[in-house]
Amino acid sequence: MKNVLIASTSTVHGEKHLEYLLPELTLLFQKCKTILFIPYARPGGISHNDYTKIAAQTFAKINLNVKGIHEFKDPTAAIEGAEGIFTGGGNTFLLVSQLYSNQIMSKLSEVVKKGTPYLGTSAGSNICGLSMQTTNDMPIVYPPSFQTLGLIPFNINPHYLDTEKQSTHMGETRETRINEFHAFNTIPVLGLREGSWLEVKNNKITLKGNLTARLFRKGEHPTELESDSNLTDLK
Repeated sequence: MKNVLIASTSTVHGEKHLEYLLPELTLLFQKCKTILFIPYARPGGISHNDYTKIAAQTFAKINLNVKGIHEFKDPTAAIEGAEGIFTGGGNTFLLVSQLYSNQIMSKLSEVVKKGTPYLGTSAGSNICGLSMQTTNDMPIVYPPSFQTLGLIPFNINPHYLDTEKQSTHMGETRETRINEFHAFNTIPVLGLREGSWLEVKNNKITLKGNLTARLFRKGEHPTELESDSNLTDLK
């Protein structure tokens, strides 16, 4: 029943918001007139209203309306009645905290697993995995749990960056951070590069876009997955 698009980013370099995904979104939301937008991640501290306006301007290009979940008195009812749902990027800790405080984490998972079309970008992609523990974000708030939607049986690291051999940066690389995660966890992690996304149709998970993705498993060397790879059995 699942009909999900999990994108590394909302905006690739040199393009406008969601521009590279508009053909895919036209298909994903083809039976919808209005999209429920979840702006809780608030990139850069932007207000819920301003963030929703950005989403509305983008979806107007494919003749879809947008309404922010913060505009509803009852967020659970908003989730239940949504024709399609988009969770935008920003800070994953804040997003997860808000989903739990509004008591809609489990409800969001439930409706998407039953077939409500869902788009997640960045933080909105992080929550599609089993946990949010492979986010790149600072812990600006403390969510009650790291457990997320569980729409796919592994974790995502969006905005994945490859190690630059010529870099003078002395901090940890993304690969190092993921290895730190695997020192205490066994969940596979998929590093999604900018411009890549996962297409989830029922239980089939397919890597899309022009780039490879980097797969990390505990105790194994990372591997590169080609576009159109089938990740359905990745656990």
